[in-house]
Amino acid sequence: MSLEQVLVNIKQAAVRLAAAETEVKNRALQRIADRLLEAEEAIIRANEADLRRSREENLAAPLLKRLKFDAAKLAEVVSGIKSLIGLEDPVGKTLLATELDAGLELYRVTCPIGVIGVIFESRPDALVQIATLCLKSGNCVLLKGGSEARETNRLLSEIIISAAVEAGIPENWAYLLESREEVGAMLKLDNYIDLIIPRGSNEFVRYIMEHSNIPVLGHADGICHCYLDASCDTEMAVKIVVDAKTQYVAVCNATETLLVHEAAAPRVLPTLYRELTAKNVELVGCPRTRAIIPVAAASEEDWQTEYLDYKLAIKVVSTLEEAIDHINTYGSGHTDSIVTADKENAARFLDYVDSGNVFWNCSTRFSDGFRYGFGAEVGISTNKIHSRGPVGLDGLVIYKYKLVGGGHIVADYAGGGRSFTHKKLTKAFDIG
Repeated sequence: MSLEQVLVNIKQAAVRLAAAETEVKNRALQRIADRLLEAEEAIIRANEADLRRSREENLAAPLLKRLKFDAAKLAEVVSGIKSLIGLEDPVGKTLLATELDAGLELYRVTCPIGVIGVIFESRPDALVQIATLCLKSGNCVLLKGGSEARETNRLLSEIIISAAVEAGIPENWAYLLESREEVGAMLKLDNYIDLIIPRGSNEFVRYIMEHSNIPVLGHADGICHCYLDASCDTEMAVKIVVDAKTQYVAVCNATETLLVHEAAAPRVLPTLYRELTAKNVELVGCPRTRAIIPVAAASEEDWQTEYLDYKLAIKVVSTLEEAIDHINTYGSGHTDSIVTADKENAARFLDYVDSGNVFWNCSTRFSDGFRYGFGAEVGISTNKIHSRGPVGLDGLVIYKYKLVGGGHIVADYAGGGRSFTHKKLTKAFDIG
């Protein structure tokens, strides 16, 4: 079957899935969770095969870490699915209700986007999160994982798709792409696909944007910053930075650049140096940093690099404004955090840093759909469109306007015989 025929079937399924009852979707999610747990041994075996092959092919260490899907990862994704079941259905919410005239009522109501293509690398757990979020939000989905995870992804997708269909979800609601050629073909089929979410390198995301007319939602790099302000508490600052850098290095919300106010640098950097080097973090810094702690010199490229590894670039700045300017110049608009006891400086940072996630006195690692209570996420968007930051259920719906009348016609208003009331209503849309 050609990819175009596959997409014809998915497009048809999307119409039916968009109207699926919440009970049916939740039942499907529970069935998926149960089937995944039942297949634990087979899933781990498939992942071990992917890991062996990838080591032989010299896959980079950060990607190997992302690729691993063990019992702990399985338990984590199943927990995410159960959390998702408990969340409110994002479809069918009334966002606006207006009486245009007596008996003529306008409603803005949320609805699924339709067919979403998601391209991701290395992380099999992303496949589970993406597929289940799309299901709960009523969207059909095309899944394309990296070739390094092909055995794991193939088994996971088979389990998820079949379990959902068993529970009453329309057939053809999801499909796994397995070749680069299919991705190239997919990018040209804008008649069938409503949105693409790419998760990968800057170059990869740029390529997708430049080679398709389909709208793209996502982020390229995750160049995240922690800024330690003049009044930061040393113990708090060290604790936050160590977590932001080392809690899990191979993720887009790990801190890659540390900015330190010159007034805090002499008291904070020595302690940070001890703590980070004890965790085998390679440190590079600006000349002012190197005057305080013995680290290698940072280059211009370091400020623009997402390491995804045990490496951190450090810069000492003279003012809060210099820190903000640095972030807005070199950051990727993902997640940035300030550590300070000064509320005014915190407020200024949160207002002026142009990122999807801005934090005060906490680790950048909190930038995550599951931690935000979204159940999980299909990715993090640095775009300035309908969804920004971690994209969970609410980011996977759009809306339509529903107008209910009683024989109303425009001619009556154009001729001046009738006029609009435009009265705000507080009730939700209900055809009954």
